[in-house]
Amino acid sequence: MHSLPWIILFAPLLAAAGITLFTLRNPARSALLSVSAVAVAFVLSVVAFLVFPAPSAPVELSGVWLAVGSLQVEFGVRLDPLSLVMLLIVTGVGGVIHVYSCGYMRGDRGTGRYFACLSFFTFSMLLVVLATNFLQLFIGWELVGLSSYLLIGFWYERESAAEACKKAFLTNRLGDVGFLLGIILVWATLGSLHFGELAAVLETTPGALGAVASLAGLLVFCGAMGKSAQFPLHVWLPDAMEGPTPVSALIHAATMVAAGVYLLCRVFFLLEATPAWPDAAPAWLDGITALGVVGWIGGVTALLAALIAVQQDDIKRILAYSTLSQLGYMMMAVGLSAPVPAMFHLATHAFFKALLFLGAGAVIVSLHHEQNIWRMGGLHARMPATAWTFLIATLALCGVPPFSGFFSKDAILAAALDPARGSGGLFLVGVAVAFLTAFYMTRLVLVTFQGTPRSAPASEAVETSPVMKWPLVVLAVPAALAGFWSIDRFLDRHFHPAAAAPASGWFEQWVAPLVHAPLAVLLSLVAVGLGFYTAYLLYRGAATDPLPAKLGLLARGMRAKFYLDELNAWCIRLTHDALARLADWIDRWIIAGVMVRGTHGTTELVGRALRLVQSGNLQTYVLVVVLGIAAVLWLALGPRP
Repeated sequence: MHSLPWIILFAPLLAAAGITLFTLRNPARSALLSVSAVAVAFVLSVVAFLVFPAPSAPVELSGVWLAVGSLQVEFGVRLDPLSLVMLLIVTGVGGVIHVYSCGYMRGDRGTGRYFACLSFFTFSMLLVVLATNFLQLFIGWELVGLSSYLLIGFWYERESAAEACKKAFLTNRLGDVGFLLGIILVWATLGSLHFGELAAVLETTPGALGAVASLAGLLVFCGAMGKSAQFPLHVWLPDAMEGPTPVSALIHAATMVAAGVYLLCRVFFLLEATPAWPDAAPAWLDGITALGVVGWIGGVTALLAALIAVQQDDIKRILAYSTLSQLGYMMMAVGLSAPVPAMFHLATHAFFKALLFLGAGAVIVSLHHEQNIWRMGGLHARMPATAWTFLIATLALCGVPPFSGFFSKDAILAAALDPARGSGGLFLVGVAVAFLTAFYMTRLVLVTFQGTPRSAPASEAVETSPVMKWPLVVLAVPAALAGFWSIDRFLDRHFHPAAAAPASGWFEQWVAPLVHAPLAVLLSLVAVGLGFYTAYLLYRGAATDPLPAKLGLLARGMRAKFYLDELNAWCIRLTHDALARLADWIDRWIIAGVMVRGTHGTTELVGRALRLVQSGNLQTYVLVVVLGIAAVLWLALGPRP
């Protein structure tokens, strides 16, 4: 049984290697190999979930991989409630998306390359999930970045896709620099990279990190800001929609962007260590903690992305900004010292957001790759399976009971109202985001699926093939019911192993939010209801968007993403581009001009002068010799000072 996690980890890697070496030009065999590998990984993940229950101590299988002086790094796998849940999400949701891809990518000449990259990404993500130490996790972290670069830029012949993958790669590198510095700081201070050893040290000695505790937590958070697209490193995620829609569902809804939340929950012991700053730090830093920064950056990201989503017209970009907003919810929960609600929402979000992206992909394929929602309409009658499953996912995203998102989102809002750890400001942000989520998703559903067709492709749309339709039906089940599966109770065993909650029935699960946080539930449902009603009044039967005329400058700002891309470009021109121009001037005029060409030119001039002396005239040579002898005699026999 101990070989199970190793097979889970390496099956997708073997599939990626097999496709690259043997079946790259055979789309059918490439798809079969990739789907088979992730299916095997999912089945074995279910077996591991059943065989390895959640004990007080995690199960680790590892061996020494790297030993340099006092640094000893192991390569292994770690099974605990956190990694078991993520295994099921990565392989389960990933498996459904692999099957869906068989229909979506049919006829594409790069299908073999697509499935090779998809399998490589799955391996990279599993390496992050199963890592036992910081170094192993960082390697998987970087491989996730590489594979996402390949998938975002899959259609690299399109300039927009090529630019999007570069933007994603470089933006993530900014965050990863801080992450790497954080890893080095933790190792230099505590002398270990192993999660179990670090947690044990900080549990017995919360102040072991000393004056660098807050700095170490924030540096590690930099990596999560990049991968989970938190403000101000969020700008890459909407552009990443240039990749195929199944890639958006897998990488940018269910797995890759969730890696940052998973990282913070994995090293939560580091974030909650006794906060401290170096003595030389400014006094105003004393009131700032790593968890406080995480919570407020999450809140700002959630609110900002929800506002931008209100005025987007591209169906995939609306869902992309929705993903940003929900990731902000998760980060907000981590900052509120509530990692269980954060991971709970990560799990439910993986189900309903993947379903939304796959539903959007079905619409795009049926409408001959049209993505503007104002050129759709009336699709409910023509694509009923897609419409109903999309509606289920929408209700889950908005937090409507009894759908899964209701339980996980309200757990976060309840944490914000908790007197022991909550924040009134973050709670108000969460309620505002709930209103905006209901508003822009109702707008999306009404404009896309209701009314009359607004274009010829919309009037001719038909339901997609079974290989694309049935994955939607499969994902609709957890999107609707995952709130009743006690995911939060299972995860709680990881963070509080000594206080395992007793099992409860469906009715107890249903009323639990009302019992524990009735005010949070009430205000959340009121906000959602207002969002539904407002959007219904504005967009019922609308042929064009009425909001710009009502909001004016604010609507233009939302549509332009509050000009954050332009602000980033200006900052880059002011810093990076200015340094590049300075380096170019130094290289062109100082190094190449003065040093290289100057040396060359001086040598050439001296050579030309010496060449003039060689005239070939004997009388001139005799004259020069006589003058030389006279000069020597004058120097030797002339008057002395």
